[in-house]
Amino acid sequence: MITVTLDALDLSALLCSRVCHDVISPVGAIVNGLEVLEDEDDAGMRDFAIDLIRKSAKQASARLQFARLAFGAAGSAGATIDLADAESVARGLFGDEKTKLAWSAPRALFPKNQVKLLLNLVVIATTTIPRGGLISVEVSGEGEAPTFVLTSQGSHARIPAHVEALIAGTPESGSVDAHGVQPYYAGLVARAAGMRVGFTIDGDTVTIRAESVAD
Repeated sequence: MITVTLDALDLSALLCSRVCHDVISPVGAIVNGLEVLEDEDDAGMRDFAIDLIRKSAKQASARLQFARLAFGAAGSAGATIDLADAESVARGLFGDEKTKLAWSAPRALFPKNQVKLLLNLVVIATTTIPRGGLISVEVSGEGEAPTFVLTSQGSHARIPAHVEALIAGTPESGSVDAHGVQPYYAGLVARAAGMRVGFTIDGDTVTIRAESVAD
């Protein structure tokens, strides 16, 4: 397979599209809630609108904070990110109660690209259990040679089509669109971090394993 290489402008544009896609729904819900407050005098409807705005604002904030670490230049002044910060923003993604997150990792500073990879794998893990379930994240080893194991358990678990090829940088289509840019970017970060990502499935359990590539 031919490895696809995106130039900086295309990659940044696709990532921006991905982030906008993630936040447009809660932001739209906030706008709808404000319109209800402007037009409605019924106390029950106004309470509903306020609750909608509150929940949607919290969701939008959580998704932006996650994107800041997973895709952005957060912490660019240093070369490391605290895994506790990674856990905090990851938990913010699981507000719908359909999917639960179990996190087991040391409280330590890890190289920035390793943490960005871990967070991107959390996103991919959510796509392996479309009906919800449990995602367990385990981090072992030191920052020089860590191992990440993410286990997704849920009904109709599957390894999403094309995700392995996108992470490898060899999409079958020969191109990357806004839908596929996130796993493609995860692959770029994995290679920058000197790590290899693999997938296995057993019944309703998908395991994503990332480990350092031997020199």
